[in-house]
Amino acid sequence: MAELTGKVALVTGAARGIGYAIADTLARDGANVVIFDLCDEEAGATAAAQIAQAHGVTAVFRRCDVSNFEMVQTTVKEVSKEFGGIDILVNNAGITRDKVLLAMSEQDWDAVLSINLKSMFNTIKACYRNFMKKKAGKIINISSVSGLIGNAAQANYTAAKGGVIALTKTVARELATRGINCNAVAPGAIETPMTASMDQDALKALISTVPMGHMGKPEDIAECVAFLASDKAKYITGEVIRVDGGIAM
Repeated sequence: MAELTGKVALVTGAARGIGYAIADTLARDGANVVIFDLCDEEAGATAAAQIAQAHGVTAVFRRCDVSNFEMVQTTVKEVSKEFGGIDILVNNAGITRDKVLLAMSEQDWDAVLSINLKSMFNTIKACYRNFMKKKAGKIINISSVSGLIGNAAQANYTAAKGGVIALTKTVARELATRGINCNAVAPGAIETPMTASMDQDALKALISTVPMGHMGKPEDIAECVAFLASDKAKYITGEVIRVDGGIAM
């Protein structure tokens, strides 16, 4: 496939897990890839090098705190100049600080809202003029089924992911007449380093909530993102696509 040949994709939180799978799949489809992550330089550079070598595209890593407005504006401006613009923005960066509401600190709340929601405001705003100038662009925000149905002990996470959905629909409405699509993907239970470290009883309980009876893989999310980033999805905007094995039916 070469659906995205010549395109430039910026993917946040892409040094590992779902973000890495997304960046790798977009590269497979021909896109040059910019990885934003807060991991150390070696890990980020290794991820970019692996993607470039596997698919024969340009892939670079930039260490960037996506919750920092000024850093995002500066770094996006630099990579946009380096690559001649950005065509695809995938907002994937996210963290968890799970506690029941009564035990949740202000710091837990602020950290999750900052990384999981404010970061998307930062990156979309940074890419806004670039997309407007081209009168084209694809924005894909990674939400969660938790943002649709809620989840105990995740008030901060569900609030952020619900906010992502509202932000997605608003941006889609604002930019639709400019040829810019904005959609969200809502993953369910996905095999990641985070779920791999879960207590086995908790993991079994999680899987028991999935009608399909098993967890998804990062590639399941990545394929959905690649579709939304392609011209095959040119008439889809403001949509939230669940990739969850049926959890939120």
